[in-house]
Amino acid sequence: MFSVREVITPSGTLQYREEQFTGLRCRISPDRSKRHIDQASYNPPDPGDCPFCRENVFSVTPTFPDGSRITCGESVTFPNLFPFGEGHVVTVITRDHWVTSFTRHQIIDALSGQIEALRRYKGYASINWNFLPSAGASLVHPHMQGLCDSAPSRIVERYLAAGRQYRHQYGRAYWDDIRDAEKASDRYLFGEEIVWSAHAVPQGEREVRGILPVSSLGEVDPYVDLLAGGILEILSLYRKFGTCAFNLSLFFNKDGDDGDLSAFCSLISRINPNPLATSDSAFMERLHLEPIIMTLPEDLGNFYRNTKK
Repeated sequence: MFSVREVITPSGTLQYREEQFTGLRCRISPDRSKRHIDQASYNPPDPGDCPFCRENVFSVTPTFPDGSRITCGESVTFPNLFPFGEGHVVTVITRDHWVTSFTRHQIIDALSGQIEALRRYKGYASINWNFLPSAGASLVHPHMQGLCDSAPSRIVERYLAAGRQYRHQYGRAYWDDIRDAEKASDRYLFGEEIVWSAHAVPQGEREVRGILPVSSLGEVDPYVDLLAGGILEILSLYRKFGTCAFNLSLFFNKDGDDGDLSAFCSLISRINPNPLATSDSAFMERLHLEPIIMTLPEDLGNFYRNTKK
């Protein structure tokens, strides 16, 4: 399923890894961990006028076309005010502006709010989470973001193509063989129905993937509780390494698509935040493999010409 090429350098061993059927690549350099670039644990500033805090969330956030928001436990879900998808929703996870850990019920309720909202759209859905500024979160208040587009993001597109190629070549489901291979490897962490393992060709630091036994958003309800427990287990693992920030993306095939794609959840750890900066690399850049750009190239050209006058 993947290849490894090792190169011995004066400073240690470097690995080049590549997934055979997707072409996804990474370079692993264990000695770079000796740089100690992580920050101390994060203490967020005073929330100020946070739009996600309880005194504001029901008055300043947008509503769905019928005038509603979705509430589930502590969570509140509504359309994104600045969308970058055909369907783009936000779920505020907790009442509190800052929490150091999450309960299972908080994650279940937030996932449930996302699922209910995303079912209003047709296409390829994903549930995503940037936690803390170094992971690209523009607000510290914990929140998830759901996307649904008529076309799959780059990483889903690659896995759909890999599934077709694999079935044509071997007559078997790609993801079934991945699950079996991961359970038999040193990368396996835990889980039977949802198989959690350290991803063989990570796209981010300490990437862990949970492979679900279903494909689409319409099938995921029976696994929400189990999924929440797995997410919390991985976040606990990251804390043991001393990192708090992370990105998460949960990918789905579109309803009714018979393509070979198992729903899967990817998490990567990020360095603890520099309190003075917010990263411009978030879940879309790191896990979907599609950058979100704010400036039109034509506007940049016009700006350059106008400022040269």
